[in-house]
Parts: sequence; C-alpha cells; structure tokens
Amino acid sequence: MLVFIDESGDPGLKTDQGSSRFFTIGLLVFEDHDEAQACDDRITLLKRELGWSEDSEFHFKTNSNRVRQAFLEAVAPYNFFYYGIVIDKDPNRLDSDLFKNKLAFYKYACGLVFENAKEKLIDAIVVMDEAGSLLFKNQLSKYLRGKINRETRLIKKIKMRNSEGNNLLQLADYVAGVINRSVSSEKPDAEVFRRIIAHREIYVQVWPK
Repeated sequence: MLVFIDESGDPGLKTDQGSSRFFTIGLLVFEDHDEAQACDDRITLLKRELGWSEDSEFHFKTNSNRVRQAFLEAVAPYNFFYYGIVIDKDPNRLDSDLFKNKLAFYKYACGLVFENAKEKLIDAIVVMDEAGSLLFKNQLSKYLRGKINRETRLIKKIKMRNSEGNNLLQLADYVAGVINRSVSSEKPDAEVFRRIIAHREIYVQVWPK
C-alpha cells in the first residue's frame, strides 16, 4: 500500500498577518503498486500531451484551469482513494493557544487525517515531500509512527521525496488543492474540480466544526 500526502495553504496561525485562513492536508492511497505505476505513467504522458518536459511539475495553485481539468480527468479513472483534513484557522473558531508553533499545528493536522484513514491503512509506505527542515520531517515521522502504530503496524515506512520528481506527490498536491479551493473559495468553479474526482473521495473533515 502506498500513501502520498501533501498540503495546501500554510500552517501559520497569524491569519491577520498574511497566513491563509484554511490549511488542508490531502492523503492519497493506492492499494495496488501496479495501479500506482499506471497512474504515474499517465501523468508523464499528460506532460507530453501538454508539450511539457517530463521533469515539469504539476502544481494545483499555479496551474491554469485548463491544465487543472486535464490533470484531474487524466487521473480520475485510476483506482485510488483519498482523505482530507481542513483546519479553519479563523481565530474566532480556533484556540491558537493549543498550538505552540507551526510544528505542533502541522503534527496535529497530520494526526487527524491519519486517524481518519486508519481503517484503510495496513503496512503503508508513506511518501512525503522532502521540502523543508529535515529535523521537522524527522519529528513528524516519529510522531506519526507513535500515534498511528499503537496497536498494529499501519505505517511500515515513511519516505521523503522531491515532489518535482514524483508524479504521485503532485497528485497529492492536487488533491489537497482541490479540497482547499472547494472549502475556501467563493468562485463559481470552486466545486467543479472536486466533482471530477468525487468518486475517489472517502472522507474530508473540516475542523473545528
């Protein structure tokens, strides 16, 4: 089992000083490695179809709507599913005193989405974007193993990879971006992209309620 996670928005709590109001983590699961490879190959093919180089990176936030739709329609037939957690950082709803810093906040958000996905996880290889502090990632890895593997080994291994060279991390970026846009945006097309992959969605939690 392969799990890919990425985020949209930022974990900063000072929304009055430029931090995003919503922070979203998408958790993407492939139960079959061959299916994951087939989806990976399809994303590479899409880059060629768009006239991009194979080392180009899909990124939901910066891509055009045309590319977003093409990407989501290309991956939608493949057998994966996803979970999401959306944290509303509105100071009127979230007690920021619960979180000492960004790491504590990020750990908590990751813990929530992994808890929601526990029913589907078994010996999962988790792949995360290696961008950012190595100490931060090591602490997060230790936290997730301790929190999720209490009774049985749901997480087998956690790997750090560069999203620029990993198509399925780019898909996780899209999942997080799609969820975040559908929750945070009032634009008419806010739900359009989410509908394309709605049949792959297991559960998306908005917290606090």
